[in-house]
Amino acid sequence: MMQTKTVFQFISEPSDVNYGGNVHGGSVMKWIDQAGYACASSWASSYCVTVYVGGIRFYSPIKIGHIVKVEAEVIYTGKTSMHIAINVFSRNIKRKDFEKKTHCIIVFVAVDDEGNSIEVPKFIPETEQEKQMEQYAIKLMDLRKQIEEEMKPFF
Repeated sequence: MMQTKTVFQFISEPSDVNYGGNVHGGSVMKWIDQAGYACASSWASSYCVTVYVGGIRFYSPIKIGHIVKVEAEVIYTGKTSMHIAINVFSRNIKRKDFEKKTHCIIVFVAVDDEGNSIEVPKFIPETEQEKQMEQYAIKLMDLRKQIEEEMKPFF
Protein backbone atom coordinates (compact mmCIF):
# COMPACT_ATOMS: atom_id res chain seq x y z
CA MET A 1 0.00 0.00 0.00
CA MET A 2 1.31 3.44 -0.95
CA GLN A 3 1.75 6.12 1.67
CA THR A 4 -1.00 8.73 1.36
CA LYS A 5 -0.05 10.96 4.30
CA THR A 6 2.90 13.17 5.20
CA VAL A 7 3.28 14.85 8.59
CA PHE A 8 5.75 17.59 9.56
CA GLN A 9 6.26 18.71 13.17
CA PHE A 10 8.49 21.55 14.35
CA ILE A 11 8.57 24.58 16.65
CA SER A 12 7.51 27.97 15.29
CA GLU A 13 10.46 30.34 15.52
CA PRO A 14 10.94 34.06 16.15
CA SER A 15 11.87 34.47 12.47
CA ASP A 16 8.25 33.45 11.65
CA VAL A 17 6.75 36.42 13.52
CA ASN A 18 4.42 39.01 11.97
CA TYR A 19 3.75 42.55 13.20
CA GLY A 20 1.02 41.25 15.50
CA GLY A 21 3.43 38.94 17.33
CA ASN A 22 2.05 35.70 15.87
CA VAL A 23 3.26 33.45 13.07
CA HIS A 24 3.09 35.24 9.72
CA GLY A 25 0.47 33.85 7.32
CA GLY A 26 3.15 33.66 4.62
CA SER A 27 5.17 31.31 6.82
CA VAL A 28 2.13 29.06 7.24
CA MET A 29 1.57 29.06 3.47
CA LYS A 30 5.21 28.08 2.92
CA TRP A 31 4.82 25.14 5.35
CA ILE A 32 1.62 24.12 3.57
CA ASP A 33 3.35 24.11 0.20
CA GLN A 34 6.36 22.18 1.53
CA ALA A 35 4.26 19.48 3.20
CA GLY A 36 1.97 19.27 0.18
CA TYR A 37 4.95 18.92 -2.17
CA ALA A 38 6.50 16.20 0.02
CA CYS A 39 3.21 14.29 0.00
CA ALA A 40 2.55 14.68 -3.74
CA SER A 41 6.10 13.89 -4.87
CA SER A 42 6.18 10.83 -2.60
CA TRP A 43 2.89 9.62 -4.08
CA ALA A 44 3.97 10.28 -7.68
CA SER A 45 7.64 9.32 -7.22
CA SER A 46 8.32 12.38 -9.33
CA TYR A 47 8.93 16.10 -9.25
CA CYS A 48 5.62 17.94 -8.89
CA VAL A 49 4.47 21.49 -9.43
CA THR A 50 1.74 23.38 -7.61
CA VAL A 51 -1.12 24.29 -9.95
CA TYR A 52 -3.78 25.37 -7.50
CA VAL A 53 -4.12 26.38 -3.86
CA GLY A 54 -7.67 26.94 -2.82
CA GLY A 55 -9.86 27.87 0.04
CA ILE A 56 -7.04 28.49 2.49
CA ARG A 57 -8.72 29.18 5.78
CA PHE A 58 -6.93 30.57 8.81
CA TYR A 59 -9.03 29.71 11.86
CA SER A 60 -6.85 31.26 14.55
CA PRO A 61 -3.25 32.45 14.95
CA ILE A 62 -0.26 30.27 15.73
CA LYS A 63 1.91 31.58 18.54
CA ILE A 64 5.68 31.80 18.37
CA GLY A 65 7.27 28.90 20.26
CA HIS A 66 4.31 26.57 19.77
CA ILE A 67 4.66 23.07 18.32
CA VAL A 68 3.32 23.08 14.77
CA LYS A 69 1.99 20.00 12.98
CA VAL A 70 1.27 20.09 9.24
CA GLU A 71 -0.61 17.10 7.84
CA ALA A 72 -0.80 16.57 4.08
CA GLU A 73 -2.89 13.77 2.61
CA VAL A 74 -3.76 12.57 -0.90
CA ILE A 75 -7.54 12.72 -1.25
CA TYR A 76 -8.04 12.46 -5.01
CA THR A 77 -6.02 11.78 -8.14
CA GLY A 78 -6.70 12.51 -11.76
CA LYS A 79 -4.56 11.29 -14.62
CA THR A 80 -1.61 13.60 -13.81
CA SER A 81 -2.88 15.58 -10.82
CA MET A 82 -3.15 14.99 -7.10
CA HIS A 83 -5.44 16.79 -4.68
CA ILE A 84 -3.76 17.14 -1.32
CA ALA A 85 -5.71 18.15 1.79
CA ILE A 86 -3.60 20.17 4.21
CA ASN A 87 -4.40 20.77 7.86
CA VAL A 88 -2.19 22.83 10.15
CA PHE A 89 -2.37 22.42 13.91
CA SER A 90 -0.47 23.92 16.82
CA ARG A 91 -0.18 23.52 20.55
CA ASN A 92 1.52 25.15 23.45
CA ILE A 93 4.53 23.04 24.39
CA LYS A 94 2.99 22.58 27.86
CA ARG A 95 -0.20 21.03 26.46
CA LYS A 96 -0.87 17.69 24.82
CA ASP A 97 -3.72 18.51 22.43
CA PHE A 98 -3.28 20.23 19.09
CA GLU A 99 -5.77 22.84 17.83
CA LYS A 100 -6.61 23.11 14.14
CA LYS A 101 -5.38 26.44 12.80
CA THR A 102 -5.55 26.27 9.00
CA HIS A 103 -7.01 24.15 6.20
CA CYS A 104 -6.72 24.15 2.41
CA ILE A 105 -6.52 21.99 -0.68
CA ILE A 106 -3.54 22.05 -3.04
CA VAL A 107 -3.48 20.49 -6.48
CA PHE A 108 -0.13 19.29 -7.76
CA VAL A 109 0.79 17.89 -11.17
CA ALA A 110 3.62 15.39 -11.61
CA VAL A 111 6.10 16.38 -14.32
CA ASP A 112 9.07 14.81 -16.11
CA ASP A 113 12.52 16.36 -16.59
CA GLU A 114 11.21 18.46 -19.50
CA GLY A 115 8.28 19.78 -17.49
CA ASN A 116 5.65 17.66 -19.25
CA SER A 117 2.88 16.24 -17.11
CA ILE A 118 3.08 12.52 -16.41
CA GLU A 119 0.60 9.98 -15.06
CA VAL A 120 0.34 9.38 -11.33
CA PRO A 121 -0.77 6.26 -9.47
CA LYS A 122 -4.53 6.16 -8.90
CA PHE A 123 -5.71 6.86 -5.36
CA ILE A 124 -8.46 4.44 -4.37
CA PRO A 125 -10.23 5.44 -1.16
CA GLU A 126 -10.86 2.58 1.22
CA THR A 127 -12.23 4.01 4.45
CA GLU A 128 -15.43 5.99 4.79
CA GLN A 129 -13.38 9.07 5.69
CA GLU A 130 -11.24 8.68 2.54
CA LYS A 131 -14.40 8.33 0.42
CA GLN A 132 -15.85 11.50 1.96
CA MET A 133 -12.62 13.39 1.32
CA GLU A 134 -12.57 12.22 -2.30
CA GLN A 135 -16.14 13.52 -2.75
CA TYR A 136 -15.05 16.80 -1.15
CA ALA A 137 -12.24 17.10 -3.73
CA ILE A 138 -14.64 16.38 -6.60
CA LYS A 139 -17.12 18.97 -5.33
CA LEU A 140 -14.32 21.55 -5.08
CA MET A 141 -13.24 20.78 -8.67
CA ASP A 142 -16.75 21.59 -9.86
CA LEU A 143 -16.77 24.82 -7.86
CA ARG A 144 -13.36 25.81 -9.31
CA LYS A 145 -14.72 25.38 -12.83
CA GLN A 146 -17.59 27.74 -12.00
CA ILE A 147 -15.22 30.28 -10.47
CA GLU A 148 -12.89 30.13 -13.48
CA GLU A 149 -15.84 30.87 -15.79
CA GLU A 150 -16.72 33.89 -13.66
CA MET A 151 -13.13 35.11 -13.73
CA LYS A 152 -12.54 34.76 -17.49
CA PRO A 153 -13.50 38.38 -18.32
CA PHE A 154 -10.82 39.57 -15.88
CA PHE A 155 -7.86 37.55 -17.21
